[in-house]
Amino acid sequence: MNWIWRLLNIVQLVGVIGVTVSTGVLGFSIFAITWNRDLQCRFTRTVWSPALLFVGGVRLKVEHEVPIPWDSPHVYVLNHQSAVDIPAAFIAIPTNLRFIAKAALRYVPMLGTYMAMTGMIFVDRSAKHRALRSMRKAAERIREGSNIIAFPEGTRSRGGGILPFKKGPFMLAIEAGVPVVPCAIEGGQPVLPPGFRIHPGTIRLKTGTPIPTAELQRSDRDRLIRQARNEVLRLNREIGGVGGVSDTPPETQEVGDDLGAYRS
Repeated sequence: MNWIWRLLNIVQLVGVIGVTVSTGVLGFSIFAITWNRDLQCRFTRTVWSPALLFVGGVRLKVEHEVPIPWDSPHVYVLNHQSAVDIPAAFIAIPTNLRFIAKAALRYVPMLGTYMAMTGMIFVDRSAKHRALRSMRKAAERIREGSNIIAFPEGTRSRGGGILPFKKGPFMLAIEAGVPVVPCAIEGGQPVLPPGFRIHPGTIRLKTGTPIPTAELQRSDRDRLIRQARNEVLRLNREIGGVGGVSDTPPETQEVGDDLGAYRS
């Protein structure tokens, strides 16, 4: 039976590469014609993401706890289990999402170009003053209408529960004055464990109630982190996850050390 799974994984890998390359070429072509970043983001979440889940035999079940004004800017924070979380979130959250990405990724061939095309927000974390300046620019982009997705654990959890949250995304939400939307995902790790061994299965994602930040100050950061993380734990348990330890103090680091940036 092992050789059957290996063969299936090879077929799936070829399919994933084929989908990514073909949609990437088509996406570049669309952007070259229209110069429309929102259209490019829409293409990513309505074509590339569903195609990837289809190739992997992945079913997605989505639940929204309350209605959310998708066209208004928010910072969506999710737990992180697997690389498949990203296309799943793009489908489940029906608005154009941007990552906060390390500035160095801007210069990676193809990837950097594509991220710039889709309006991803780059943050220079090489020094504290550059990080602060980048954060202010990012907050301005959010206030102008960009929706941000962040994985504040800073890495993928490996089955032992949701990890402590880093402070970057929450500082950004306070700076921008936009709500934080806690979200939970479950099922990603069994579907795509380390080593690219795709197993058909079901992923569940649930969005929670937005947490306002308009009246918050930077001194409220830790309370916001605790509130958001406890909500993610609750939502994760409700969709079959193990959750984690509540009220874990946020990890400490310099401003800009980790803004929940994309680095799956």
